[in-house]
Amino acid sequence: MAIRTWVISFILIGSLIGLAGCAEKTNGKEADLENKVTELEKKLEEQKAAEEAAKKAAEEAEAKRIAEEEAKKPKVVNVIDPSTKTVLKSLIPVDMGFGSDNEKYKQELEQWAKELARGTDTTPGYDSKMILDKIDANGQVIKGKPRVVLEEAELVMKVIEASVNGGDVLLPIYVTESGYKPEDAAHLSEVVVATYTTKFNPSITGRNKNIELSAQAIDNVIIGTGDIFSFNHTVGPSDAAHGYQPAQEIVNKELVMGIGGGICQTSSTLFNAVDQLAIEYVEWHHHSLTVGYVPSGRDATVSYGGKDFQFKNTAGVPFLIKAIYNGNGTLTVEVRTSSAYQSLLQKR
Repeated sequence: MAIRTWVISFILIGSLIGLAGCAEKTNGKEADLENKVTELEKKLEEQKAAEEAAKKAAEEAEAKRIAEEEAKKPKVVNVIDPSTKTVLKSLIPVDMGFGSDNEKYKQELEQWAKELARGTDTTPGYDSKMILDKIDANGQVIKGKPRVVLEEAELVMKVIEASVNGGDVLLPIYVTESGYKPEDAAHLSEVVVATYTTKFNPSITGRNKNIELSAQAIDNVIIGTGDIFSFNHTVGPSDAAHGYQPAQEIVNKELVMGIGGGICQTSSTLFNAVDQLAIEYVEWHHHSLTVGYVPSGRDATVSYGGKDFQFKNTAGVPFLIKAIYNGNGTLTVEVRTSSAYQSLLQKR
């Protein structure tokens, strides 16, 4: 319609110009012709402006209609694994109480975030403790694994913020490597900065084997600055499948036979060695009975899957654990570091 109008208008203008060329050119006729041309141009501009206004109004109406339809749709929050870019869960906040019962909505998110981070009976979580590096017999570093933490509170906050308009939320996952430099490893055994020795009866073979195995597990472990050492996580299950033998152990203030009895002497010897440094205890438990290999109150009981002995290296420098088992009846745990770090290491 607009093209047709323009064509007709141009024909009219052309005709008028042609007539003007044939007529007697007087000032009055020229002025009249110019007025008509100006009037036609004005009408064309007005028509064009009207068409553009109508088009804009139609576009705005369509945009408004689409926006209203979108507003009626429930908002969706997609929670995404930042490593794989896969959508772990699509949440519809309004169906979970957002806007109607925000406290209930938050509690449900907190429970879900907890299970996602820590795992369930059937599904492992994102959180994992650091597996500390070790030095093998050839002086080479056996790499462990970094500490991985899914920040539950941060995840809940991000999902709630995204619940207003919908959108994607990346899991707030933080990975922490061991706090030492690769070049440190070759020097961490240079200086003994703390040591502790306990004694055992060399004739009790089962118990002694358990001490030996657990001592081997913690031997040559590198504990970087800020690292958290977990005895249970480092030693692993003290069961028959891993070579541990029956021996007496303390359970509920009673001496009973159990697989792995004796490993608490290793954890207690370790405690008395590292306690000389300015470390921070994360988890530490006493036996329900007094033990004979360390003074009262200086023990550290452990049980895989239960009580653990954990500490954080807040001594300022990385150090190395040396566990020396002697079949004649002694267990010594030494804490060593490089000569360059000796003066920087903080003690109690």
